[in-house]
Amino acid sequence: MAMKIRLARGGSKKRPFYRVVAADSRMPRDGRFIEKLGTYNPLLPKDSEERVKLNLERIQYWLGEGAQATDRVSRMLEAAGVLEKKERANLKKGLPGKKAQDRAEEKAAKAAAAAEAAAAPAEEAPADEAPAAEEAAES
Repeated sequence: MAMKIRLARGGSKKRPFYRVVAADSRMPRDGRFIEKLGTYNPLLPKDSEERVKLNLERIQYWLGEGAQATDRVSRMLEAAGVLEKKERANLKKGLPGKKAQDRAEEKAAKAAAAAEAAAAPAEEAPADEAPAAEEAAES
């Protein structure tokens, strides 16, 4: 039986309230659990003591039994000093998406072409301007 320490959502619509529970990983999120280990109320301010309440003794027991804490719960336990902080490297966080990168490459290519075009006529400006004016008049 794979045990998890996770959040089970309660509360009404748009007013979330979570219980920190020890549950079998195969049970539904808000379904059957073995023991309630604490509460989390995200509506309270971050500095409020009532926001996260944990029964640390029982959590230590379940971790000793092999229960795995979910990512969100493990962050709460790290803040409480129960677990050591994990290195979380979100390397892709600052990068734009694929389409945005493609657009940026296209824009850079156009800018480079425009810079080349601007640099080349600057050297031969008097000779190039006359034929360009004639072509514009013809069309």
